[in-house]
Amino acid sequence: MTAPQARTSDKPNPGLEREHALDLLRQMVRIRRFEEKCVELYSAGKIRGFLHLYIGEEAVAVGAMQALEPGDAVVATYREHGHALVRGIPAEKIMAELYGKQEGCSGGRGGSMHLFDAATRFYGGNAIVGGGLPLAVGLALADKLQQRSRVTACFFGEGAVAEGEFHESMNLAALWRLPVLFCCENNLYAMGTALKRSESEVDLCLKATSYEMPAWPVDGMDVALCEAAARRAALAVRSGEGPCFLEFRTYRFRAHSMYDPQLYRTKAEIAEWEKRDPINLFEARLQEQGIISSDEIAAIEAAVAGEIDKSVELAEAGTWEPIESLTRFVYSDRTRP
Repeated sequence: MTAPQARTSDKPNPGLEREHALDLLRQMVRIRRFEEKCVELYSAGKIRGFLHLYIGEEAVAVGAMQALEPGDAVVATYREHGHALVRGIPAEKIMAELYGKQEGCSGGRGGSMHLFDAATRFYGGNAIVGGGLPLAVGLALADKLQQRSRVTACFFGEGAVAEGEFHESMNLAALWRLPVLFCCENNLYAMGTALKRSESEVDLCLKATSYEMPAWPVDGMDVALCEAAARRAALAVRSGEGPCFLEFRTYRFRAHSMYDPQLYRTKAEIAEWEKRDPINLFEARLQEQGIISSDEIAAIEAAVAGEIDKSVELAEAGTWEPIESLTRFVYSDRTRP
């Protein structure tokens, strides 16, 4: 799939108010600068383990999250820093978690791939490809049985479509008409394997419709289109019409993880997609329409920089878990014969 052509002259979204447009931009900038800081900290040895960056895909999380309410649930993948930020987990709690400090949202035990926060109903950060799909079905089933008007938004990459959990989850969600919003972030590569090399049918919406649920593709590099599609889908799901599937066609500008040499794609391909940088496109559109000024963009950048600097400062000052408490939450006693 080649990068869609930019449409900078289009309106951001019918009825998109100025303050809302600025917030969409601010949220995307927060994710981008947070991730860039993570690269710096990882290189310095402050963040360890695996690190999967969301750079290039910011429009999906920011746009889709606009359709959710506080009582809704979010299930994400191991590339979830952006989702967690938009959902409302404070940047300092996320950064502390990446550092492995007790002040982190998962107590320092989860790290980059296992962010969790019950207060915002953010259920991972799940490291297993496709592992969040059955969890989303279970959460939605509980809501339906309790007759709660909620939506469970489940984010996953196109690589999960090859997993059995995907088909089982889609089938049960459709069969039981569960309130799940399936958000497939199709960035074209499952780790280093191109979609066309692993799937005989690359039209993911066609796969979804085989389970008798509405499905349609979305330009995942356009935050306004992501929001509009998610609102339309979430409204149907919340109204009791059953699950819905959205294929956000996006692209990650960085490697799969910090250990990835990226031998499976060319620099020319990356450069072509970078022309559709969701932040640059949205900024240009807002400036063209007189919605935002260069000074306001600079102010957003300054505020975000201050927030991230504070998160790093608090993470640095955070505390390590005492050795004597490491057996907490461990339910197997290996000391017994």
